[in-house]
Amino acid sequence: MELRYTIAARLHLLHNWNCPWAEGQTPRSAYLGEYGELVAASWLRAQGYKVLRRRFRMGASGEMDIICRKGELLVFVEVKSALHTGAGRPARRVNEHKRELLRRAAGLWLRRLGKEVPSRMDIIEVLLPPGGKPEVNHIAGAFALKKQIPDASRFPSRKAIYEPMSHIIGHWRQRQ
Repeated sequence: MELRYTIAARLHLLHNWNCPWAEGQTPRSAYLGEYGELVAASWLRAQGYKVLRRRFRMGASGEMDIICRKGELLVFVEVKSALHTGAGRPARRVNEHKRELLRRAAGLWLRRLGKEVPSRMDIIEVLLPPGGKPEVNHIAGAFALKKQIPDASRFPSRKAIYEPMSHIIGHWRQRQ
């Protein structure tokens, strides 16, 4: 049974929006992820995106699930699949470490491209309820392509922090 699903996924025959695990079988994580990526790629095409590359590997650092284009905009997509949201939304699994790996992969793609193009990082959540149709949630611009450095003017100065405490510090010094 698993071999049939693997072969079908490899041949891209699972794009008919019907979940292959309708019989109540529990898929392995790899099959779930692969099927989620197929659903996401089909959904992106239906929305007018042109899929340029799937599973772009960047050495041992990881991979970019989908790289696509809509007009002049280059979009890097991370796909997160789940059978249910019991443990939270799938997009929450894209932590800061994963984001940094995705930024590196996107940077490598942009360097190979050799020119500046407008781009963004998206996350697509694919929920695959057993026996139901996949649900796709597209989070456009989920995080910045370049890590943002906080603006120092938004933080209080050292003087603003320590001045209100000066009477406490002075009292503490007198006691010693």
